Amino acid sequence: MIFSKQEFLVRAQLDHETLEAWIEEEWLIPSEKAGEIRLSDADLARAQLIRDLKEDLGVNDEGVGVILHLVDQVHGLRRVMTELLRSVRSRA
Repeated sequence: MIFSKQEFLVRAQLDHETLEAWIEEEWLIPSEKAGEIRLSDADLARAQLIRDLKEDLGVNDEGVGVILHLVDQVHGLRRVMTELLRSVRSRA
């Protein structure tokens, strides 16, 4: 699902300034359509993870950046492993 900026703010329980800061940090990378920011379900899940890290676990901004980078690497590796498995299966 794709959300407008305002809808995302409500669903993620964020204020405008926080969202802008997270976009500036590149913790969230929204798409843009007709000059308007659009955010996805994945962005919403990521925002919830960021909130949990900061509010529940007390992770500082530098730590959040490191954790998000590691999460992105894990997802990238999973994608590569899935492609590799498909390739191996197609040759069998």
